[in-house]
Amino acid sequence: RGFRSGLLNTTDYSNICQCDCLDDVKQQLACTDYGDFLSNEHPPIATTTIAEKSTDKLVQEFNWVRSQSTAPLTKFLDYIRYSYMIDNVILVITGTMHDRDPHELLEKCHPLGLFDSLASLCAATKTSELFQLVLVDTPLAPYFSEAVTDADLDELNIEIIRNTLYKAYLEDFYKFCMAMGGATAEVMGDILKFEADRRAINITINSFGTDLTKDDRAKLLPNFGFLYPEGLTRLEQAEDFQ
Repeated sequence: RGFRSGLLNTTDYSNICQCDCLDDVKQQLACTDYGDFLSNEHPPIATTTIAEKSTDKLVQEFNWVRSQSTAPLTKFLDYIRYSYMIDNVILVITGTMHDRDPHELLEKCHPLGLFDSLASLCAATKTSELFQLVLVDTPLAPYFSEAVTDADLDELNIEIIRNTLYKAYLEDFYKFCMAMGGATAEVMGDILKFEADRRAINITINSFGTDLTKDDRAKLLPNFGFLYPEGLTRLEQAEDFQ
């Protein structure tokens, strides 16, 4: 609750909108709960610096909340991190296939999606070795074991793998929230349904003009959402934007 009271309010945003430069933004944020998180940054400050430091502050506070939590909140917070973990693992898989530097890959990973064995993934030299590491050493192992095979990695179907993992993850997260009931089911249910619909629409649009068949596309769409089931059925049969 203390962190909630520290969120920027309408007045804070209004004041930031009146700023003439990024240094003014820095001073305005110093008057909020963001405090002196930019105090060591000398002018002229860059937008990338503000984004990086803001992310660092978010991750620090998120990890603190998780460290103080108990079940089922701890599991809920883990679910929030899983989406970032998926993106990080896909980034590492792609980089490994293209012989990218491991240190460069780790620097590009989102901090909320970091986990202990991610560095060992970056050290993998073959896709088969990488796949086994993912199955054994990552929190995403259940999603990979159900949705992806070693052969899929060899075919370089990275975006298909990403969407397959997100489908499994979103369906699992949705079931967890529904089982919790109460405000969690009500609020998170709508949020996750919206995200499922958004991904279903994006997958459908991005599949036009590709070799992805309707049947393969249907396998990537989450089995819930505001569009489910009639809307998804129509998306599965769509052939163009019309």
